[in-house]
Amino acid sequence: MFKFQTVTAAVLALGLITLPVTALGQTGAPPPTEIVPQSLPEVARNETLNLAWGVSASSSIGTTNPWVLPGYTHQEGNNLLFEPLMYFGIYKNEFIPWLADSMEYTKDDFTALEIKLNPMAKWSDGEPVTAEDVVYTFEGQKQYETLPYHAQFADLVDTISAKDEHTVEVTFKQPAPRFKFEVLTEKFDTGIPIVPKHWLEKQEDPTKAPGLAEMPHSGPYDIVAWNANQKILDLRDDWWAVEAGRVEKPAVKRVIVVNILNQPIDTVAQRLVNNEFDSSVDMRAQIIGNILQQNPDIQSWTGTESPYGYLDWWPNSLWMNDQLEPYSDVRVRKAISLAVNRDLINEVLYEGAEIATIYPFPLYPNLQTFADSPEVKAEQEKYNPGAYDLDESAKLMEEAGFTKNGDGLWEKDGKTLDATIQAFESIHGDIAPVLSEMLRQAGFDSNVNFGTDAYQNMVDGKAGLYLFGHGASLFDPFEALNLFHGRYSEAIGSSAGNNRFSRYKNPEFDAILDEIAPLGSDDPKFISGAAKALGIYWRDVIDVPVIQWLHRIPYNNHYWTNWPSATNVGMGTNGAFWAHTGMLVITGLKASGN
Repeated sequence: MFKFQTVTAAVLALGLITLPVTALGQTGAPPPTEIVPQSLPEVARNETLNLAWGVSASSSIGTTNPWVLPGYTHQEGNNLLFEPLMYFGIYKNEFIPWLADSMEYTKDDFTALEIKLNPMAKWSDGEPVTAEDVVYTFEGQKQYETLPYHAQFADLVDTISAKDEHTVEVTFKQPAPRFKFEVLTEKFDTGIPIVPKHWLEKQEDPTKAPGLAEMPHSGPYDIVAWNANQKILDLRDDWWAVEAGRVEKPAVKRVIVVNILNQPIDTVAQRLVNNEFDSSVDMRAQIIGNILQQNPDIQSWTGTESPYGYLDWWPNSLWMNDQLEPYSDVRVRKAISLAVNRDLINEVLYEGAEIATIYPFPLYPNLQTFADSPEVKAEQEKYNPGAYDLDESAKLMEEAGFTKNGDGLWEKDGKTLDATIQAFESIHGDIAPVLSEMLRQAGFDSNVNFGTDAYQNMVDGKAGLYLFGHGASLFDPFEALNLFHGRYSEAIGSSAGNNRFSRYKNPEFDAILDEIAPLGSDDPKFISGAAKALGIYWRDVIDVPVIQWLHRIPYNNHYWTNWPSATNVGMGTNGAFWAHTGMLVITGLKASGN
């Protein structure tokens, strides 16, 4: 075991190699393989936050510019550099003003939005954050096809104008009731940061200028070193948000994001137990349970009790290609759903916690209200999507022309139904085998494929089942339901993108979504229409919802306290330091005194 006493020791232990500094700050040059300062001041371990994270192969060292994609990722510490107009506190169900003091629709039909900036907001070079920066950010999203929200800006936004130094007006071509939340507000991994016009407009191509450590940013930390093993960021003394009263001055003076991509999870767990890491990527239940037993300073979202994790925005279903026989037969899809014993999943995997689900969206406060509405309850009673009934499952398979062969497996025309579950061992290692066994007991020829081809099989629409989540709705059900709109249904032979694996197409369903799209989520007509669409989702078994998704993140209190938890929701954000709202988690930590 090694225990960091200073950051100099940390740098040596983690393998930061000295290279010439000439690579730093060369805009337009190829991104460096390392960013290394001439000297790195020492920071005590009890003022340093060590975070265990995996740096993806596509990550480009030195890319801090949010407009350079791929390469930029907020998940690797860049969420400490760039800030949004607002964050959203999912567990408090409220917006958190940040660069903007307010962001309000000024027309009842959601065709105009006014944004008022905090006049104290500044970039790291001392320049003020103004309406011109916001206009430039929005115009860039509209202009450059490589940017993540280009389609939303191009399709929906009509005009963008600065009314004065701190006020921006956006008008829309059509009602855009979800634009404020879905596009302009950062939460989990969605939303856009504001970028500095005065720096980006000087670049030959603002979508290719890496940014390095020279690009002005409004967030609390500066990058001081970066290589394939880690990224090191130091606190800025002049962060505008402290003077503006958004937060108190952060106690964390240095953040080290350590790349653990090639480290065994047991090694990561032991380093947490040894207090070398203060937090890490999420863990399976058994692993985090062992960590909690070995180090009483470590907690989870639910303390030391199961299920350990907080509710993520990625509820998992068994998807299938609804255009491909025999999965194109709704009786087959329903039979598969009836073979899933959700109560047993809760008992076996979650010690009785109600994690199994019947919804394609997570039950955050506003979505829970929708799920509890009389309209949704009526649809649920009609279709009973959570039913477990092997006899009814068998009846439907027989109606679909299947018979059981000598091995007790459903067969048609001499072929068994392929119920192989395509999944990812690192995150589905517990649930996938349980589901496979349930399906086999119901007569389906099921096993699990954790191979490197699993995701590609989903994209290609191969035979079998796909264990994957719905990264869509957070506030109202529209975005989750909209995943199944016919406009996104790819034909067999073409690739289906993330969350589009079902290839479902139904004009009745589409018409309902088109009708409610212009409405606010509190409109009775929206609730009624969304409930009908959810009923069709259950009726047609577009996919088979299985579990809410949990992030089981260990939080080490040895050096740092005030981690978010079910009893300490803070600003109401989730507990992932790598998410957009991770900046609020990190800057809210308090020193433990060790």
